[in-house]
Parts: sequence; structure tokens; C-alpha cells
Amino acid sequence: MKALKLILDNQSEKLKNLSIRVFNRKSLVQSEQTPYEIIDEYQNTKIRYYASPNKKYKEPLVFIPPLAVSTAIYDLHPHRSLVQYFQNQGFDLYLLEWDRFNYSHHSLNFLYFIDDLIPNCIERIQKHAQVEDLSIHGWSMGGVFVTLYTALHRPQYVKNLIVLGSPMNAHKSGKIGKLFDITHQFLNKKSKLQSLFLKENIATQYIHTPGIINSIGFKLINPKSWLDSKIQLLKNLGDAQFLTENATMSQFLNHMIDYPGGVNKDMILNLWLKNPLKDGHIQLVDKLIELKNIDCSVFIGAGDNDQIVSEAAAKPLIELTNSKDVTFTLIPGGHLGLMSSQKSAEQFWPKLSNWLALRSTQI
Repeated sequence: MKALKLILDNQSEKLKNLSIRVFNRKSLVQSEQTPYEIIDEYQNTKIRYYASPNKKYKEPLVFIPPLAVSTAIYDLHPHRSLVQYFQNQGFDLYLLEWDRFNYSHHSLNFLYFIDDLIPNCIERIQKHAQVEDLSIHGWSMGGVFVTLYTALHRPQYVKNLIVLGSPMNAHKSGKIGKLFDITHQFLNKKSKLQSLFLKENIATQYIHTPGIINSIGFKLINPKSWLDSKIQLLKNLGDAQFLTENATMSQFLNHMIDYPGGVNKDMILNLWLKNPLKDGHIQLVDKLIELKNIDCSVFIGAGDNDQIVSEAAAKPLIELTNSKDVTFTLIPGGHLGLMSSQKSAEQFWPKLSNWLALRSTQI
């Protein structure tokens, strides 16, 4: 009878947890609990400041996020937070927080971010930190932003550039890259389609994508992983930590942000389809941006199981800059995992911290 009661109690607890997970998920979400200060705003951007409790280095570390995802990825769990980790390593941190873009922002493009938002936010960060030199970290599209920003402006104050999971030879990125490669070859044979796609004549209002579409698209890229997470949830209803982590990640994936149409045009029709960065340059409106202009220390990383930006797509940046100090490493996890997984936290974060510490000025 005691054994039966134990089994029934266990099943009752699991049903209770499932009910909380389904109907009161927000109560389980643990992201973004690290305190920060909004030190300034510029147009569509807020600048967060995370002060180090034991500051060791003069240069702050600036995180430039991609679009679509929220800033929660930088502070996903109290026990596994990227901002907390680097705070505790002695770095003052700044994180740009984009607005939740909507259809009215459909015309915003790459140049808006790399030639306006980022330069102006960096200027405000330098003023607040009372320093010139800094280190910049970009992941995914954020990595594309920081690479193009540094190549366009050649800022001597960017001491260290960190680029993670960002496509430099998009056609080498697994099945997705192959699809873009085949599509590009096909369009090159069709003059009428060339004028529409390769010359980027599609109006931005027609290719603006809402956050919900981005959420669905992200899951469809790796549906097996999404399905596995649901199966694991049912298997681990008695595990309180698993429930909170699952709910936190689900909240993150289900609340993505709009991609402005202009960004889609630059990202999909230019960077992914025409794949110019493999040759070290990209044309954005009237500006030719050349990666050879980058000469600071560069750290490049790729997820060892990334279904979106493979090692072969990210690694070419090694040869495309004029930096004499370039490091490349594989990071445990997929596109999200390289930023937030337990293995990444244990194996990669210390490696990146050591690299950055060796290239920063001790106080």
C-alpha cells in the first residue's frame, strides 16, 4: 500500500507540474534576473550597464545582439548567465537592447544598425565608462553587425572583436547554405528573376517578418530538436530544475522580435543568396565594406552542432581580415546552445574569458 501511495503521489505531483508548465509558464521563467542600469537610449535602442562587482580590466565588454531574439539569451538562468559570468571575471558589461520592432520599421536595414545605431551607442558607452578602448561581442546576426561595423568605421578603439556563429561563407552552411547556393545558380540563369532577387528590387514592406513567424521558422529549421524538447518535458515532469529551464527556453523561443524588411533584404537576398562575404566584402547601398579593414584582435567561434551557421560558414573570417591575432574555436552546442548551454558555460566561457583577459588592460 505504501508503494502504491508513493506512485500515486508521484503521478499527482507530475500532473500538478504539467498544469503549472502549461497554464502558468511565466511563474517558472528565470531569465533576466541580473540587476542592470539603463544608462542611455538612442532611437530604437536602450543601453544596459552591468557593473562588475570586482572590476579587474579597464576595457568594458559590449554585447551586440542579433535581431529576432530577445536579450534574455545573455542572462538565461541565474546559475548559467553569460553576463553574470563575465561580470564575475572582472569585466564591466554593456548590452544593447533593441526595441520590439514592428511593421512601421520595415525599411530599417543593415546600414541603419552598423552606421547609425551601433556607432552612436558606442559613443555613449565610452562616455559612461570614461574609456576609449573596448571589446565587442557579436553572436549570429549580431556578429555580422560588429564585423561590418568594424570594417566600415575602422575604429581604433575596438581592441578585441568577438564573432560567434556568424556566416562569412553562407553557401557552406550545411543544407541551408546548399539551398541558397542552388537558388543563386538558378537565378543566374533567369534574367527576369535576377532583376527581382539578385538586384534586390523587392519592396521592404513585402518581406517584413513578424516575431511569431521568426519563432516558427527557427523551430522548423531543426524540428527534431523542438520535438525532443517536448518529449523530454514529459519524461522529466518530476524534475523542478528541468521544468524551470524548459519553461525559460520556451518563453525565449516563443517571444521573438520582428525582422524589419530592409534587414531581411540585406540578410537573405544579399548576404545569404549572393554570398559576397566569402570574398571579403559586401555592397550595402552606396558603401563597399571590406573585411580587410579589420586589424584588431579577433576571436571567431562556431557551434559544433549548429544547424544554421556551420563551422565551414563561420571559419573563413580567419583569412578575410588583416588581423595578426586571430583565434578560432568550436563551441559545444547548436546556434542557441553555443551561447547558453551547460557545456558551453563549462568549456567555452572560461576559454573566451582567458583570451579576453590576456588582451585587456589590468587595473
